[in-house]
Amino acid sequence: MTFRPLHDRILVRRIEAEEKTAGGIIIPDTAKEKPQEGEVVATGPGARDDSGQLRPPDVKVADRILFGKWSGTEIKLDGEDLLIMKESDVMGVIEVDAAARNAA
Repeated sequence: MTFRPLHDRILVRRIEAEEKTAGGIIIPDTAKEKPQEGEVVATGPGARDDSGQLRPPDVKVADRILFGKWSGTEIKLDGEDLLIMKESDVMGVIEVDAAARNAA
């Protein structure tokens, strides 16, 4: 099944947080919080401004983003848990520099 968000909405897949802390402590499922980081799966065409011009979204597919803890609406699509949210709920895009990409 395909899904195309409308207007300035985006479809996001949550990126699960690490199960260990930097010190090596394993975090149990009951103590975990919902991840606030995700990957953009699909975007709508954008919103219209006051003059009626279409303003394309600032985020694009495959961007890693940060969003609010209670942002979006949770849906299940093809057995996968995803979020639909407005682009305005996105706090920022996580940029990975070239040195970090080469090290990975």
